[in-house]
Amino acid sequence: MIARLLAAGLIAGIVAGLAVAALQHVTTTPLILAAEVYEAAQHAHDAVAEAGPAFEGLRRTAATSVATIAVSTGYALILLAGMLFSGEAIGARRAALWGACAFAATGLATSLGLAPQLPGAAETDLAGRQIWWLATAAATGAGLFALLRLENVAAKAVGVALLVAPHLFWPTPATPESTVPAELAARFAAASLAVQALSWVLAGLLAGYVWRIISGDETEAA
Repeated sequence: MIARLLAAGLIAGIVAGLAVAALQHVTTTPLILAAEVYEAAQHAHDAVAEAGPAFEGLRRTAATSVATIAVSTGYALILLAGMLFSGEAIGARRAALWGACAFAATGLATSLGLAPQLPGAAETDLAGRQIWWLATAAATGAGLFALLRLENVAAKAVGVALLVAPHLFWPTPATPESTVPAELAARFAAASLAVQALSWVLAGLLAGYVWRIISGDETEAA
């Protein structure tokens, strides 16, 4: 069981990670580079020209790709482990749905209070951000599980309360100083959320599909 879990998670993570890394290269990475120009102020263009040769660009792309593959592998393993623990039949469609719910908890819900940020953007207190993010992700995940998996009406009511509760306590407001134009920050937040959603769903889809093949049953679970 553990060997299948690791094999399916690793294969799905590598394939999904490569696909997401390619998407990042044409979506979020150019926005990050543009934000770094603003952050470096009036000397940015000269600094980028001197410190950004082709080799540096390749090194940065490779490092980002490796990190993305690692994250996608983690997503796949988390989804498979969660489905096994809950007794869910593992298949591509169901795993993709679990990935969508995981994105709702860790990306969509948390972005209501803490949108993805570019270098140079105004930031809130680090400890406060981390505590609020973890609490929101955990509460949203538990709330979705109660709503979608439990039949008891009281449990569903608790699930709704868990979905709402974190948003009654917002993180400390960000400092007003920011070198990033609002339009650029908005584009990055939207692109980042789209990439994260794809990463979760694709990791789940591939993990479920590979799991079925490794298990010797290529028929999708209902």
